[in-house]
Amino acid sequence: MKERLARLISNIINPFLVTIAVLLMFAFKDTDTTADAVKWAAITLVLSVIPIFLVIISMVRRKKLDGLFVNPREQRNVIYLLASALGVLGCGLLWYLKAPRLLSVTFTAGLIAMVIFMLINYFWKISLHTAFTAASVVIIIMVYGIAAAWTVILIPLVAWARIQLKQHSIAQVATGGLLAGAIVAGIFWGFGVVG
Repeated sequence: MKERLARLISNIINPFLVTIAVLLMFAFKDTDTTADAVKWAAITLVLSVIPIFLVIISMVRRKKLDGLFVNPREQRNVIYLLASALGVLGCGLLWYLKAPRLLSVTFTAGLIAMVIFMLINYFWKISLHTAFTAASVVIIIMVYGIAAAWTVILIPLVAWARIQLKQHSIAQVATGGLLAGAIVAGIFWGFGVVG
């Protein structure tokens, strides 16, 4: 029962869905019209989540990855490189096109976190589930204020799920969450993005 619950949590609160939710929330918050929000949400998703997801699905089918959310550290290197390259492209385009500031800052924070995590991955596996969740919770609270504080409960929930599924140790989920939260908080404060 515990393993089924952990798998359910891990599958629902995963880096892809968390990123989609944040990008959609920020696109609608930082634009004046629904059309603009949809446009910028689509652009950011095409520059991040969609290509990475498609590459991962392809790699799983070709047996280059053990699974969507289950893979050894060494198998993640290609994904980190792709995500970092897309991050550079996305940051450049969003800042150049004068995208909504929240989205540009989010991409910048994501790129910096991804490069740091990629470097760590060469030596140690870190929890991306916990990292994405913690980073998202931090920036959502920074943007929406105390009303979003309830989202903090998602961090230990995801951490528990990843440990329960034996995908990460306590140190790996704690480091992922703390490091990602600190990186995005620093970037958002640096750009003056506070709710």
